[in-house]
Amino acid sequence: MLKRHKKPENSHCSCHDDHERSHHDNHNHKHNQHDKHDHDHGHEHHHHGGEFNLRNEIFSLTVIFGLYGLGLIFEEQLHNKFYGIAEYLLFIPAYLLSGWSVLTAAGRNILKGRVFDENFLMTIATLGALAIHKLPEAVGVMLFYKIGELFQDIAVSRSRNSIKSLLEVRPDYANLKIDTEVKTVSPETVNIGDIILVKAGEKIPLDGEIIEGNSQVDTSALTGESVPRTVKVGEPVLAGMMNKMGLLTVRVTKRFGESSIAKILDLVQNAKSKKAPTEKFITKFARYYTPVVVVSSLAVALLPPLFIPEATHAEWVYRALVLLVISCPCGLVISIPLGYFGGIGGAAKRGILVKGSTYLDTLTVVKTVVFDKTGTLTKGVFNVVKIVPKNGWNEQNLLQLAAKVEAHSNHPIAKSIRDACDDKIDASQVENYSEIAGYGIKAEVENRVVLAGNDRLLHRENIAHDVCEVEGTVVHIAVDNVYAGYIVIADELKEDARQAIQSLKGLGVDKTVMLTGDENAIASRISQQLGLDSYLAELLPEDKVSALENILNSPEKYNKVAFVGDGINDAPVIARADVGVAMGGLGSDAAIETADVVVMTDAPSKVAQAIQVAKKTHLLVWQNIIFAIAIKGVFILLGAMGLATMWEAVFADVGVALLAILNATRVLN
Repeated sequence: MLKRHKKPENSHCSCHDDHERSHHDNHNHKHNQHDKHDHDHGHEHHHHGGEFNLRNEIFSLTVIFGLYGLGLIFEEQLHNKFYGIAEYLLFIPAYLLSGWSVLTAAGRNILKGRVFDENFLMTIATLGALAIHKLPEAVGVMLFYKIGELFQDIAVSRSRNSIKSLLEVRPDYANLKIDTEVKTVSPETVNIGDIILVKAGEKIPLDGEIIEGNSQVDTSALTGESVPRTVKVGEPVLAGMMNKMGLLTVRVTKRFGESSIAKILDLVQNAKSKKAPTEKFITKFARYYTPVVVVSSLAVALLPPLFIPEATHAEWVYRALVLLVISCPCGLVISIPLGYFGGIGGAAKRGILVKGSTYLDTLTVVKTVVFDKTGTLTKGVFNVVKIVPKNGWNEQNLLQLAAKVEAHSNHPIAKSIRDACDDKIDASQVENYSEIAGYGIKAEVENRVVLAGNDRLLHRENIAHDVCEVEGTVVHIAVDNVYAGYIVIADELKEDARQAIQSLKGLGVDKTVMLTGDENAIASRISQQLGLDSYLAELLPEDKVSALENILNSPEKYNKVAFVGDGINDAPVIARADVGVAMGGLGSDAAIETADVVVMTDAPSKVAQAIQVAKKTHLLVWQNIIFAIAIKGVFILLGAMGLATMWEAVFADVGVALLAILNATRVLN
């Protein structure tokens, strides 16, 4: 077991309890390596800026098939009428209808100086086929490419639908209460402190706190959880939740642009900017591969007739055109980004937001997963289970004093103490309040200096006390340097915490570690219950970063290290890990901005699901790469030998792309 023992100075006894109090001091936001948007020199989508419309596409294909079918059936008769003009009257409209997007994309790219891409290859190949009077083949290439694009659009649409719930949670309006009047306004115009009403069946438009009413809210659009959550006065609600029943009066705590959902919408829309190394490789590959193909095809068209007796220009030009069509890198250029987009969509379906395909690639090689304890492996919902007064104090007075000292703290432990106190707390009695990170709180209450914190705080302030080894999370109280007693707070393990560790082991994660500020006894018990490989206990906030650094630099380090935290005080550690995962990140701005992966529920088992989706995405992407290159290699050889016609070329190009697209969409299931 990895354990850390720290002997406090001026120690009265050698024990340390936990009062993990690193609040928002450490907002060391990660410097995200935002990859610039690569302007792909390859595939350019044919719905430029337009919305995909399946009905229109099917209608267009029906017309093209009609013209193409008539042309194939009556090809001989049409060829012999009016010097072949009738044949062109049927095939050319079909060619333009099916290939317009390719022709215009090639033209646009040439004007921008991007000559060599698959649009250019297909344009040259099909215009050449028209020139040597291979009209059905020219139309076939464009038609089947259009069918491939239709399947791509359907696949992209499916992926988008997986993330659609996130995009649809953007509320359209807010019911702003001004005195006795209620006005319907845009959420962007509502300010912090304004009062809004949310009726049953309406989306909550902004982050806020309930000041009147109680209800059940549907959080599925944000978290993927289908079970509604009960909310009451004093509890926070987030933009995008759906009010299921009752009227809620909410005081706005954040403007819309700063709300959690606005940040998540932005992340979803920008996820494509962080490309995986495989995507970048394919973009570069296509950039160099395409000119080589064009030059090789030109050589095939021009050289054999010069050196081979009886070789005709028509035959070798046709072979060169076949090679051009076979060599189109459509299957790779289309299916690989689509595979990663499908992976991001598949993760979103499970309530996991991955900020870019590069993080999917990194997750596949994660072999060490490091967890925070409170709020990550445990519920972080504390309850007072025991009050032990000392030196003349009684239970009620000690709890009341502790609640006053904790009046200004947002920590879950502080909230549990305030909740346990029945008396109304007058926060105005608290003066000179200060939080000591990793120790606790020091404040003046009714002219008395009160300390509330862990055992380390007592040692630091030289407070004599007779109790150290206490099972559970403990808050010690001292008044005017005299020990007043302690309060025991219990936290529970999350239901799926053990399953999460087992699932990670099943996915090939070699090492699971827990970092906590809790005392060794508690950390050891939790570690044994969960089956963790090791733990580090009694850590101050800054110690967590050092501990992670040691793991990252360890000679036994297995590939990449992921850190999973609740996002409230773990921003620096999340930032330092190879992959930072924020649990329940909707409640924490630091988590959303810092983490690479945001689990929209509090379930640690989602970490294993994220790795599972990443591994499946990686597998499918490489299946597509190997399949496409192998098939194209075989057909290029057949084409050069004159054994492949334009029809085989169509399969080698569009058929491979189509199969790769269908394979890439499997990650959604």
